[in-house]
Amino acid sequence: MWTGNEVTSRLGIKLPIIQAGMAGGTTTPQLVAAVSQAGGLGTLGAGYMSGEQIRTAIRAIRELTDKPFGVNLFIPEEETGKTVPGEAVRQIMNETRRRLGIPEDPELGKVAEPFEEQMAAVLEERVPVFSFTFGLLDKRWMAACKQRGIVAIGTATTVREGVALEASGVDMVVAQGSEAGGHRGSFLPDSPDNLVGLMALVPQMADRLSIPVIAAGGIMDGRGIAAAFMLGAQAAQLGTAFLLTEESGAHRLHKQAVLSASDEATVLTTAFSGKAARGVTNEFMQLLAPYTEEIPAYPVQNALTRDIRQAASKQERSEFLSMWAGQAGALGRAMSAEELVRKLVEETEELLGKR
Repeated sequence: MWTGNEVTSRLGIKLPIIQAGMAGGTTTPQLVAAVSQAGGLGTLGAGYMSGEQIRTAIRAIRELTDKPFGVNLFIPEEETGKTVPGEAVRQIMNETRRRLGIPEDPELGKVAEPFEEQMAAVLEERVPVFSFTFGLLDKRWMAACKQRGIVAIGTATTVREGVALEASGVDMVVAQGSEAGGHRGSFLPDSPDNLVGLMALVPQMADRLSIPVIAAGGIMDGRGIAAAFMLGAQAAQLGTAFLLTEESGAHRLHKQAVLSASDEATVLTTAFSGKAARGVTNEFMQLLAPYTEEIPAYPVQNALTRDIRQAASKQERSEFLSMWAGQAGALGRAMSAEELVRKLVEETEELLGKR
């Protein structure tokens, strides 16, 4: 059967369906647990969480399920590029703050959570699966995962990145197509500009690597999962599809925007975080689009827009929200995570059969 392969065996799950580790509050313990309970792999998007917050979330998940689940983190990057906004960008952000009624030029504060503390939580809690994006995991952390029997999964946007991840010791690789919502997982030079689609990426990566490939990007239903398997993937990772579920912590306006988005409604932007990410286009993204070169690099810009995003969320101003989504959001369905997993299985089996 399509459900029995190296991925399901290594991860200890029944279904080769993975809920992407979307950071920023979308992946509530309820969502993660519901997906795992349904037979897939739920993933906590912990990139913006402190070590203590990660521990609290992991314990909440374990109160809801005894099934395997994962935690996803961002590999810290060396500071490159701009670290302060250009004047045009600063003025646009301050005008946005005035419209939201919040102070201009706020103190930068903490730019990112300490990765050491995040990893300590992952290791001490002995999570079954650890996935990461934006780079390669340091050798000492990889060794620590292997010592504890934690399955390590990296993210690649090109075959080159997949090869580098396999050489680093990961157990599996997520092949992230350019259709994917949220941040691009690119980490090698030139990779961010090489927008390889999933249909081209998966078979080439599957042919090149000796470890399992997990397909991600624009997969919303059984058709996408079946196609991914035909291309050589051993599992499918879905983000946007699960963002729309009842258990998701995504803002109501975010969900509405995704469901009503056309295939042309999402764009790649650096406006909110300083790193390329795909989301439903809005006024803030459009205002900063002409000034890409003046936007500080990630994670500085992400910290600089935090107050804007938080105020926009409270005031329900979708024109200033980061509404990450893949290119097939219109195929989404608003339902419980359990129901979505069940439908995905039914649709996939209708196409692939019980093989």
